[in-house]
Amino acid sequence: MTQQNNHGHHGSPEHTQPYLEFRNVSKSFGEKRVLDDVSFHAFPGETLCILGRSGVGKSVSLHHIMGFLKPDSGRVIVAFEDITDYSEDELERIRKKVTMVFQNGALFDSLTVGENVAFPLRERRDLDEAQTYQIVDGLLEMVGVKAMRDQLPSDLSTGMKRSVAIARALAAQPECVLYDEPTTMVDPLMASLLGDLIQKLKDQLKLTSVVVTHDMRLAKKLADRIVFLHEGRAIFVGTVAEMEKAQDEVVRQFLELDTLVIPGRDISGYSTLYT
Repeated sequence: MTQQNNHGHHGSPEHTQPYLEFRNVSKSFGEKRVLDDVSFHAFPGETLCILGRSGVGKSVSLHHIMGFLKPDSGRVIVAFEDITDYSEDELERIRKKVTMVFQNGALFDSLTVGENVAFPLRERRDLDEAQTYQIVDGLLEMVGVKAMRDQLPSDLSTGMKRSVAIARALAAQPECVLYDEPTTMVDPLMASLLGDLIQKLKDQLKLTSVVVTHDMRLAKKLADRIVFLHEGRAIFVGTVAEMEKAQDEVVRQFLELDTLVIPGRDISGYSTLYT
């Protein structure tokens, strides 16, 4: 497929071109091949969930999308552009469109919640303080933590930190948000709220989303398409319904393990099995 130079808008009616795509991507660290000829794509406005146990290259995939890592072979398309050989300057332009919510939140400890969210807005330098704080308050309200505006990140639970990190990511007005294990290490109620939030952002803002997770419930809630990674390979790509019918033994085990979780029990208690 030749690269068209249409920097398409969200949710263009004819989903002819993926917003992001891995084409036969391989990546090794020393002897360990973490991604082995992996291909998948997400159209504008879609939510792609990358599933699998730990060490299967889920987070490594996100780092390729952000351009933090380069593939050994294959091509990485992001925001309709082949970024595989891009320089750091060119990647900076792409990172204005695609932002990542890190597992630890990666918030600035010395800044309040409000200041953290204001940070990307201040970098734009086209807003006055009143406008900045109007946007900050709107974002904090959207993610359900407006009451925490003047607190420091150290005062917040893990789940609240993630909500703030999502608000800060949105302040950059991205087209696409990458989430690295958004529900890991949080209680079931917070996991459910974070899932609802990611869904709401997709519906309201028409964002393209990539969610790395081992939480099958979250994937069922969010995914338009699932990529299941196992031993470096994408052994399944398709919808949740297609995954539930999949015959692959590893996929079946993963689905069956998920049903074993006791209702109301925090899924992260299974971290030895899962993460």
